[in-house]
Amino acid sequence: METYIRKINYYETDQMGCVHHSNYIRYFEEARTWFMEQAGYPYSRVEREGVISPVVSVSCQYKHPVHYGETVAIRTRLTGMTRVRFFFRYEVVDAETGQLRATGESEHCYLDRDGRIVSMQKVNPAFYECFLAAMDQE
Repeated sequence: METYIRKINYYETDQMGCVHHSNYIRYFEEARTWFMEQAGYPYSRVEREGVISPVVSVSCQYKHPVHYGETVAIRTRLTGMTRVRFFFRYEVVDAETGQLRATGESEHCYLDRDGRIVSMQKVNPAFYECFLAAMDQE
């Protein structure tokens, strides 16, 4: 599981001083794009090569609040992949204590520039193999 580190900004919090729930989805996206860079195939390259991967579904389970100034580690794991979809799991933990703050999952598909579902194994075998290798490393 790859780990993305992030310090919480004041503007991400609500009146109670807790990170607003919507920001966790943004954190998942940051961690996912970071994961892709670490795997050797950044999202920007995938797009340049003619494929986009929209979010099909996303969920978040909140365990304990995160506050301004804290640093979190977002553990990101590629949990599954087919020719047309891939799946991630996330764990947001306090970087100092290791306390679990939130968990989540996201599902994505592969589309061409015209919005048609494509088989990544066919249209971009290098990416497909790179992601298979990243999943096998878990």
